Amino acid sequence: MDKKNPTFPLTEKATLDRHLWLVAGLILLAALSRLLPHPYNFTPLGGMALFGAAYFSRRWLGLLVPLAALWVSNLLLDNLLYAQYYEGFVWFSNPFVFLSLAAVVALGWLTLRKVTLPRLIGSSLAASTLFFLISNFGVWLQGLLYPKTLAGLAACYAAALPFFQNTLLGDLFYVGVLFGTYAFLRKRVPAFA
Repeated sequence: MDKKNPTFPLTEKATLDRHLWLVAGLILLAALSRLLPHPYNFTPLGGMALFGAAYFSRRWLGLLVPLAALWVSNLLLDNLLYAQYYEGFVWFSNPFVFLSLAAVVALGWLTLRKVTLPRLIGSSLAASTLFFLISNFGVWLQGLLYPKTLAGLAACYAAALPFFQNTLLGDLFYVGVLFGTYAFLRKRVPAFA
């Protein structure tokens, strides 16, 4: 603490608050982009998780904010756009998607301690793969579409392969948008510097 300048902690806190709001706001905007028409599985989920992991200094925020943004966007999607597929109001949907997102946040904690382009690309590829493996394992485990056998699991993964390309492209796109927007705003907008 600077004893000669008693406002220093407030200035540092204000900067930290702006940073937190910037990161949280970008994640929420990305989550709300799920309401726009898009190809199947071309979503911001992996990008949101990696971005939160990289830029929230408090790990619990890096996990909570992307999960909360996913939950809010799911509430809107499930109860507005997909309401005809459900009976009544839906508060919570597929837990394996949330588990996948949490795993991608943990991946980001490990790989994005320092943000570089090669690490972003590698983390995006790994995030897509992790999401694919966990979410489709959940589809198989629910036992509604595939028998609970090794052959059923293989069939589940095989049926999901056509969607993997869009997951990968979506993760790369949203990682680029989120990390690029953040870097641009930090460089060009003094309030976020």
